[in-house]
Amino acid sequence: MPVVRSGEAVTHEIHGARFVSYATPLTGSRELCAWRGEIPAGTKAPAHTVNREEILHLLVGELLITLDGRCERISAGDTVIINPGATVAVENPTGHTALSWVTTSVGLEAELADGTRITPPWAN
Repeated sequence: MPVVRSGEAVTHEIHGARFVSYATPLTGSRELCAWRGEIPAGTKAPAHTVNREEILHLLVGELLITLDGRCERISAGDTVIINPGATVAVENPTGHTALSWVTTSVGLEAELADGTRITPPWAN
């Protein structure tokens, strides 16, 4: 039985946020990836278009989520469903770090507005 202990999680940092990766093919998952996102106060991640469905559940704090041009303020306990092909941007306008839990399928890629493609190591 694969068990990923908190001390074994791998941390990645990009665009001012931290991604603490728990479930990936490297830890024994075959189909799904899951990570904790730590979005510091004032962070504004660039808009990106995803090729896989993502489920973002906000554990702590508040975020502004812009999904296909529509902006929503979400609070702890809210869940956002991001469908494949959607463009999403995340911003933390508060004075405190927000924590999220994100799940997607293996093979997630994101494309930035300038055409740059990102293959996040925490989702592959």
